[in-house]
Amino acid sequence: MALPCGSGRRWWRAVKMALGLCLCFLIPMAAAGIRNTNSTFGDQKLKLEVQQQLKLLNKPAHKSIKSPDGDIIDCIHINNQPAFDHPLFKNHTIQMRPPKGRLFDQSKVSSKSKSINQLWHLNGRCPEGTIPVRRTKEDDLLRASSIKSYGRKKHLTIPKPSSAQPDLTNQGGHQHAIVYVEGDKYYGAKGTINVWKPQIQEPNEFSLSQIWILGGSFGEDLNSIEAGWQVSPDLYGDSNARLFTYWTSDAYQATGCYNLLCSGFIQISNQIAMGASIYPVSGYGGSQYDISILVWKDPKEGNWWMQFGNEHVLGYWPAFLFSYLSDSASMIEWGGEVVNSQPDGQHTSTQMGSGHFPGEGFGRASYFKNIQIVDGSNNLRPPKDIATFTEQPNCYDVQNRKSGDNWGNYFYYGGPGKNPNCQ
Repeated sequence: MALPCGSGRRWWRAVKMALGLCLCFLIPMAAAGIRNTNSTFGDQKLKLEVQQQLKLLNKPAHKSIKSPDGDIIDCIHINNQPAFDHPLFKNHTIQMRPPKGRLFDQSKVSSKSKSINQLWHLNGRCPEGTIPVRRTKEDDLLRASSIKSYGRKKHLTIPKPSSAQPDLTNQGGHQHAIVYVEGDKYYGAKGTINVWKPQIQEPNEFSLSQIWILGGSFGEDLNSIEAGWQVSPDLYGDSNARLFTYWTSDAYQATGCYNLLCSGFIQISNQIAMGASIYPVSGYGGSQYDISILVWKDPKEGNWWMQFGNEHVLGYWPAFLFSYLSDSASMIEWGGEVVNSQPDGQHTSTQMGSGHFPGEGFGRASYFKNIQIVDGSNNLRPPKDIATFTEQPNCYDVQNRKSGDNWGNYFYYGGPGKNPNCQ
C-alpha cells in the first residue's frame, strides 16, 4: 500500500530519532562499561602488586606477637631478613657482634629520666636466632603514594646549615631545629633523646628527633645514616612514637629506606624491633623518658654499628653500601625535623619534640643530652665548636647548653609550629 505524500519522510525522521535516542543511551552505557572494566583491571593490578610486596616484606615467622597498639611483631629467622634479598648480600656472613674493644664513654647515667621499653614487649619476646620485624599490612602500602615509594623518604630532607637560609625554608616543606659539628672526620655519634608524642596536623606530615651521620656533599651523592624516634601517621597508620632508622647513599634518590623495609641494615638483636612503638613516653610536667642511641664505625671491617640503650647492639650497615661513609663522616647533626605541607604560606601546627619552645626547660621542652662524637681512635668525646640551626625560630627553636654534671653537652629544642608569631 502506498503511503500518502510526505508520510514516508516523516516515518524516516521518526526512525532516525528513535535510533538517536538509543545511541544516546547506549554510548554512555558502553563508555561506562569500558571505564568499569579499566577500573576493575586497575584494582586487580594494584591488589596483585600489594600482595607481591607484602610477600616480599613479610617473611615466614617462627612466632608472632600481637602488640597492644595493633602491631604484629614477627620473629623471623635471622638469615631470612630483608637485607638478604639483594644480590650484593648473597655471600655475606653476618657479624654476630661488633669487634672486640669497647668505646670509651665519658657520659654517666642520669637519675632524672626513667627506663623505656617497646610496647610489644608487654606481650612477649622473640627467641634466640630470630629477629623481631614489624609486619607490614595492606593498609600500610595503600597509604603510600605508590608501592615503590613505601618506606622511602623524598629528596632534600637534610638540613644544610651552611647554605642560604631562604633556600632551606622552602626545602620541600621540611623544617629543622638542630645542633651540629663539621670540619673534621667523625666515626660515629651518640645522644640521649627525650621521647614525646607530638601532635601531627596532617597524615602526610611527620615529626622526628634523630641523629644524622653525614658524608659527602649535599648534592646527589650525599651519604646519610639516621636514627631516632618519629611520629608518622602516613608510614605507620597511627600517632605513636616509634624507634626508626634510615640510610641513603645518593641523597634519597634510589637507595635506602626506613627500618628493614629494603635491603641494607642487618639486624642481629632479638630484643628490639625497628619501627615499633616506644613505651612509655614523656608527659608535660610529668615523668620524662629518653632513649640512648649510638652509631659508630668499626675500624677493622668498616661497618657502621648501631646500639640502643646500654645493652642492645641492634646490628650494622655494611661498609659497601656507602661511598663517602666508607671512610668517615664529615658532619654530625642532632635535633628535630617536621614536614610542613600547608599551602599558600600557611604554617602547620604539627609539633616538634614536646610541642613547646626550648625556654620552658626540663619537663616541658624536649632535649638531647650527652651528645658525643666518635673520634679516629674509636673514643667517645664531647664535640667541639657546636653550632645551631633552625629555619624559622618562631615556629621551632633550639638552645645549646653545657653542663658540669651528667648531662654533658645538651640542648633543648622544638616548638608548636603555627602560633601568633609563626603563621
